[in-house]
Amino acid sequence: MTSELPRILLVDSYDSFTYKSVATYTFQAVQLIISNSLASLCRKAIPNSQVHIIKNDDTNLADLQSYLPYFSAVIVGPGPGSPDVPEDVGLVKDLWNLDDPHLLPVFGVCLGLQSLALEHGAALRRLSVVKHGQVSTVEHTGTDIFKGVGPVDAVRYHSLHVELSGAKNIEELASTHDAENGRVVMAIRHSTRPFWAVQYHPESVLTQGGGIEIMLNFWRLACAWSSSHGRVTRPWDQMADGVFGTPWPYTRPPPSTPRTNTPLASSTIKLSIPGLSAPDICEVLGVDDDSSPFVMLESAAQPGRFTIIGCLTSTSLRVTYSIGDNFIHLANGESCDQIDLGSRDVWSWLTSFMNKRKVIGGSPEIPFWGGLIGYLSYELGVESLRVSGEKIHTEARHPDVNLVFVERSIVLDSTSGNIYLQSIMEDDDEWLTEMVVQLHSAARNYSTYSSFNASPSSTKARPNTSTIILPDRDHYRSRIDMAKEYLFAGESYELCLTANTRITLNDPLAPKASSTYSPSWQRYKHLRELNPAPHAAYLRLHPTTLLASSPERFLSFSRSPGATYQLRPIKGTVRKGPNITRAVAEKALRGSRKEVAENLMIVDLIRHDLHGAVGENVEVKQFCTVEEYKTVWQLVSVIEGKPADDADQAASHYANGALGWEVLRRSLPPGSMTGAPKKRSVEILRQLEDEERNVYSGVFGYWCAGGGGDWSVTIRSCFKYDDRYECDAHSWTKFNNPDFYPGVHEPEHWVIGAGGAITALSDPDAEWDEMLTKLQSVLRVFGAAVPRGH
Repeated sequence: MTSELPRILLVDSYDSFTYKSVATYTFQAVQLIISNSLASLCRKAIPNSQVHIIKNDDTNLADLQSYLPYFSAVIVGPGPGSPDVPEDVGLVKDLWNLDDPHLLPVFGVCLGLQSLALEHGAALRRLSVVKHGQVSTVEHTGTDIFKGVGPVDAVRYHSLHVELSGAKNIEELASTHDAENGRVVMAIRHSTRPFWAVQYHPESVLTQGGGIEIMLNFWRLACAWSSSHGRVTRPWDQMADGVFGTPWPYTRPPPSTPRTNTPLASSTIKLSIPGLSAPDICEVLGVDDDSSPFVMLESAAQPGRFTIIGCLTSTSLRVTYSIGDNFIHLANGESCDQIDLGSRDVWSWLTSFMNKRKVIGGSPEIPFWGGLIGYLSYELGVESLRVSGEKIHTEARHPDVNLVFVERSIVLDSTSGNIYLQSIMEDDDEWLTEMVVQLHSAARNYSTYSSFNASPSSTKARPNTSTIILPDRDHYRSRIDMAKEYLFAGESYELCLTANTRITLNDPLAPKASSTYSPSWQRYKHLRELNPAPHAAYLRLHPTTLLASSPERFLSFSRSPGATYQLRPIKGTVRKGPNITRAVAEKALRGSRKEVAENLMIVDLIRHDLHGAVGENVEVKQFCTVEEYKTVWQLVSVIEGKPADDADQAASHYANGALGWEVLRRSLPPGSMTGAPKKRSVEILRQLEDEERNVYSGVFGYWCAGGGGDWSVTIRSCFKYDDRYECDAHSWTKFNNPDFYPGVHEPEHWVIGAGGAITALSDPDAEWDEMLTKLQSVLRVFGAAVPRGH
């Protein structure tokens, strides 16, 4: 060892909790996916350590060996797959066979343990009952890496295990005993070489006693071995820096070009108009004209608080993008320009777009002053994972990015009852004054109903005829069985399998469609009555119309400086009923090994995603708490991160909310809609699912030009496509025929996505029923139900 800071090389095996780094590795100039919670554990256990991360398939051992003298130790991260498949372990299997001149301490996790044992003669077996997200008590020797360690309760993510009979020079240090699997090896060491490994996940949020304690002992043993063998690390130099770059944590800097224009100023009027609901305000603003764009993000139930209504104009900027294109559409009124992205991606283009539109001076008590509102598709997140495979084309394909820049808005605060009128347009006092008059007039003249307790009598829309095409039951169940086989083989821990239901309507509302009547708006009002949700939305951004009643917030971030980035995954739901008390819900959710395991897997995944964007300061603020909603009890966890001071200041100096946008980029698609490991799970789901999800299981929400943002998971929602608009279906300008309105000349076609998380404990019939239950909550909007026999 030297007096230099310890350097740790972490070999990532595409583990279950990953994110993309902007650092590149010169063996292959590709972005890295990093085991960042394991890296965080290393930095906590090894003071002042510098953690450099590579992929297990970035290079081979022959090329890596000349760089090993720069490092004090190697950590081999977990990953999907099997240690006897070369593509799954890459160079890991060769690390256990280093020649003496290149030998250094190595610590393996999960797949790392299996690979170490297999290379020295152990047998690989499948568990009779897989352990994904399960906590087990680990019995250990109290020596070696367990010296001074007390009781260990460890989180396991594995379907394979090793039997050590016949293995040479491998000593068992710990095990656990399963009623279903018998005795299972949990930790080993090599008897003559500085190799250690554990089967469980020391970095998991629920691992107790065997996390940082084990890493501290590994570092103690590594230092002792290096000292006794006279191993001295080579001083870091330009050659090593050119290969491995900046150590973790490394947060992506904001755009290098500073903002040059003057910030936009927000003008605000605060009102108190009791009884005026969000739907009333929308109707004042012309939501009934189905040919025009309209956006509302509504808190239609607790614990939601703020409702944001965009007051769009003919010049409101629309941004649309489809994956695979090297351009975006930017529509302004009746014009629609195609903007070449050049070397940028859509994420960096939008960062630059918002960088020129910073807003200051809004009311600090509300989250939105102006900015982008819309949705991002599931496939946009898949693209960011660099998942291989051909894009599935459909005739009517929704844009993957569909956003509008809102300059005028109305925000309702359900807690205080206040209404905020806002404009970031210059000299817009006249509009603000006129809007005050219109809202007061509406309050006097409208027969309103409560935002949270609406009467359904006036909004029910029951079609004369409708065609419902459900997923095929046998086919869906067979895909569940296939998913479970992937789980048993160690390819994934959880797979969120989904399918689309299609509805064709010949609706009595359709002939009424005009510039003063919108069938889709009537359906949204019915949806919010049937399924009031804290994260609802009515987004009419042609060619897409989205009606959303989501219970799940994905990501919210506050304004800089001092921004907080929060994710709230939901896994586990019990519908309310006469006998479903909190105690009953607690037992059904927190008392369920399956429900807690599903939630834990996503919590661990999200921690890794958030670590990747903001660095080390990530905390699970709430784990598996049962929360009460309007119609359900749900199992909710809360993960929060804060950036390092320099990253926060840099982000606020450039594009307001740029770091929040980066967190969103790194976190998509939502882990609660993919499973873990995310990348491998998405690859598997592309094989199991017959078509794109598109709008479904993406996110919708806003990015405020004042710095904050809030995005929800697109579930419990339906959407339709209407291509009867100019500019390649990316502009809202209707054809010149003034009588041409959607729904008049042909039936409407709607899509509802639904599914569930498949684990090793899943029953195909129960999963099918759960999917239908989720589907039913939206089907009722169309006066339809799941046909009998399904």
